Amino acid sequence: MTVEETLTSLVDRFNRHVARTPAAAEELDNLHRTIQIRLTDGGTYAVDLSGGRLSNLRSGGVAKADVTITTDTATFHGLVTKDIGPMKALVTHRLAIQGSLEDKLLFRKLL
Repeated sequence: MTVEETLTSLVDRFNRHVARTPAAAEELDNLHRTIQIRLTDGGTYAVDLSGGRLSNLRSGGVAKADVTITTDTATFHGLVTKDIGPMKALVTHRLAIQGSLEDKLLFRKLL
């Protein structure tokens, strides 16, 4: 599966989860964030979180992201498939997240 297909699947999975989980929908309802995913051995992608939904997935970076997730393609796929946990990836320096503490905690919800 390509990175684009994986991201599209992740966005769909996230939106379905929020749609069927009222507590998650309520928690995320007032958040408006631009999330950038930078793959050190690949491209850069961005997606918007607004009203509890991810939308506007696009290739290429953005001038101002609220959260920037930096990793390599293999780690990214491992995180999505849960072959590696976010904490392990952070501790082993295979994953870096730039943003506020609240935004860093948001990352767990996205996966």
